[in-house]
Amino acid sequence: MSKNTPDVSRRDLLRGLGVSMTLTTAGVQVVSAQDAGHVHHAVRAEKTERGDYKPKCFTAHEYETLRRLAELIMPADEQSGSALDAGAPEFIDFLASRNDELAAIYTGGIAWLDAQMRRRYAKAFVDAEPGQQTAMLDLIAYRRNESPELNPGIQFFTWARNMVVDAYFTSKMGMDYVGFMGNGAVSHFSVPREAVEYALKRSPFASEA
Repeated sequence: MSKNTPDVSRRDLLRGLGVSMTLTTAGVQVVSAQDAGHVHHAVRAEKTERGDYKPKCFTAHEYETLRRLAELIMPADEQSGSALDAGAPEFIDFLASRNDELAAIYTGGIAWLDAQMRRRYAKAFVDAEPGQQTAMLDLIAYRRNESPELNPGIQFFTWARNMVVDAYFTSKMGMDYVGFMGNGAVSHFSVPREAVEYALKRSPFASEA
């Protein structure tokens, strides 16, 4: 019985995850570090069992868009892999599958992004050229560009950027990156601000101070 207790407890925590999310801080620490650890564990377990992660909330197109956003927000560098490598898209999809409000933020945001890209380049975001993608993100990555036209995209990208960063730093890759020496899930995990700032410098879309 005791051998199975951790898995049973993890399933119980994941079952109640939707109501425990805090969606009032634009994607910053939507779940606790302990819950984030359980999400990463669940994703790894699914990959081990099935060989891959199957999106639980987003369509194939939405999920591919999220993957591209994660890669652009925090690309790989000489010290660590990208947010895509760290499992940020899986992390966000898993959480969105448990909270309708969070899911709506992403489905609505991706729909807005695609509509803007089609108007400018006649292509959805994920199908556009890399330079076209970054040009669009340059418009919505900074609040100095606020306008009635861009404000929905700016709000969405703020959520996406913050959650990608949180997903990265609560993953094994992110914890290794900051030298975290914990041995399992913790109730509080604070990433050094200098590490966040350095990691965001890897991206051309760092948040404004």
